[in-house]
Amino acid sequence: MTTAATKKEPVRCAWLGIADAEYTRYHDEEWGVPKVDERALFEKLVLEGFQAGLSWLTILRKRDNFRAAFHGFDAEKIVRFKERDIERLMADAGIIRNRAKIEATISNAEAYLRLRERTSLSKFLWDFIDGRPLIHERRTMREIPPETPESKAISKALKKEGFRFVGPTTVYAFMQASGFVNDHLVDCHRYGHCASLQRKFKAPKQ
Repeated sequence: MTTAATKKEPVRCAWLGIADAEYTRYHDEEWGVPKVDERALFEKLVLEGFQAGLSWLTILRKRDNFRAAFHGFDAEKIVRFKERDIERLMADAGIIRNRAKIEATISNAEAYLRLRERTSLSKFLWDFIDGRPLIHERRTMREIPPETPESKAISKALKKEGFRFVGPTTVYAFMQASGFVNDHLVDCHRYGHCASLQRKFKAPKQ
């Protein structure tokens, strides 16, 4: 009698921690891939703000609910939210019911639209690293800082534009997830693939 060989799982970043299918898919398909899409970047920035003080897995499991609640993170729709919309969101168990973060999402949409009158959010952010993703060679989680000079500079600039819940640590998590940096550990099976995408990456020109 023969038995089927057990499929060996690829090596992944230690932060993944628990065996969760959605979390694993996020790590294997999204985290570290360079993003330029305006709405995707705005969504990620907002969700990282909601994540502050919580685990990303909590946000990830509610992401579809967030998208529905905030109309696909369409800033032009979000800026029209009134008090009744805030109350609706505060009653929505499918998202994180934090009034300060909900109100910040509305003001962030306003800031984003003001910024867009001058330049794209994508170009604004990528210009801080001269349009070239920073490919690190981290071997342990201890080597990954909570914030960097770049995340501090972006945080300061975003706050000046009127964005909220965009501290340096939140911004660095955003940079890691959105491919501005490659913080996959070097022995992770995604390190090389993301590094290749990042080397080929073309930053937006406007």
